[in-house]
Amino acid sequence: MKIIASIFFVLVVQLSWTQDSISVLFIGNSYLSVNNLPQMVQDLTESLGDHMLMDSKMNGGFTFQSHAYDATTYTKIHAKPWNFVVLQGQSQEPSFPYDQVNQQSLPYAQQISDSVYASNGCSQVNYYMTWGRQVGDPQWDSINTFDKMNTRLRNAYLRIADSTNASVSPVGVAWKYVRDNYPAINLYAGDGSHPSLEGSYLAACTFYSSLFQKSSVGASYTAGLNPQICAILQQVASSVVLDSIPTWKLVHHDSLFNASFVAGVNQYDVLFAATTSSPGNLVWDFGDGSPVGFGQNPTHTYTQGTYTVTLFASGACGMDTVQQQITVNTVSLEDITTQTPYFYQSEHGEMVCQTKFFEVRNVEAINRAGQRIPSLQRFNADGTITFTHNPDVFMIRIEFDNYLLIQRLH
Repeated sequence: MKIIASIFFVLVVQLSWTQDSISVLFIGNSYLSVNNLPQMVQDLTESLGDHMLMDSKMNGGFTFQSHAYDATTYTKIHAKPWNFVVLQGQSQEPSFPYDQVNQQSLPYAQQISDSVYASNGCSQVNYYMTWGRQVGDPQWDSINTFDKMNTRLRNAYLRIADSTNASVSPVGVAWKYVRDNYPAINLYAGDGSHPSLEGSYLAACTFYSSLFQKSSVGASYTAGLNPQICAILQQVASSVVLDSIPTWKLVHHDSLFNASFVAGVNQYDVLFAATTSSPGNLVWDFGDGSPVGFGQNPTHTYTQGTYTVTLFASGACGMDTVQQQITVNTVSLEDITTQTPYFYQSEHGEMVCQTKFFEVRNVEAINRAGQRIPSLQRFNADGTITFTHNPDVFMIRIEFDNYLLIQRLH
């Protein structure tokens, strides 16, 4: 019992830390360094009662390629097991034509992202979606207005994020909303490109909501700005992010580890198969007061009744708890052979299921990882199903109208 208690103590401590604390590495250029945006995000975070360990690599004018060729980029990435690594391209490059972005930006964003994932499989890459310049880029007709340039940036960052298994902090979308609805708030510095203090504050609020998936409304940190303006920027950023989380491909920092399990009742025995998003420790509460079980594929013997089974799973990327109810109905051997479907082995060594008088709804093959894989079976005229030997199949689940039959093969 002491060992079990220790396990749960560790899991609870880990969960309480990940709910409120994250580590973030910012990699970008002057759109980060002006007004020291990473520090603003940290100050805003602390004012809301959360915590952020932060570092940055900010080089004026740097593109994705510039960072990909800079050894310091990788030194910073490998320095800590970051929860998030924020990447930002040069302010114009994602707005260039589709093919140009694919050739000159995407490969280097991919290279940096791959390094992040190789360094720590629990890290997330998050792209800093920037905004169109105040009057667009007059050099190119396709982006010579703010709206044209901003739309290009939005679409390109989403495409890059999708290609590199990453998320986006939609600062450019929040920027457009403020421009359209609160034109008196000037988000630009004098060059019509870099952010004013208000612009950086809007970006900080957007990052907070993206990384924590929480609203920044009510933050006491104002960066010296008018509190009424801050309240507007907080509300805009929170709404833009939290109303469209799937669009920005955001995954909560403590939800990177997921578990599930399937269970099949075969008379008194229940066979379990757990699946986790990454390797982890598995502890089973079978719900009948018996000692806990361990491992990915335990078998447990019950008496007749309904039980709530709980799987406690933990790994390097977090923890998850899954519950499922199972019902065990014990029957006599005579009932098994005359009133219910059953499995038996043929003289040729094949597994056969007698399903006569029962309508089959679904047949599934499951491997040891709990994943569904193609099953090789043939339906025979005599009401049986014959399963061809497949070493990858761990168990067979057959669903009838009001009955579930499962057979473990190994």
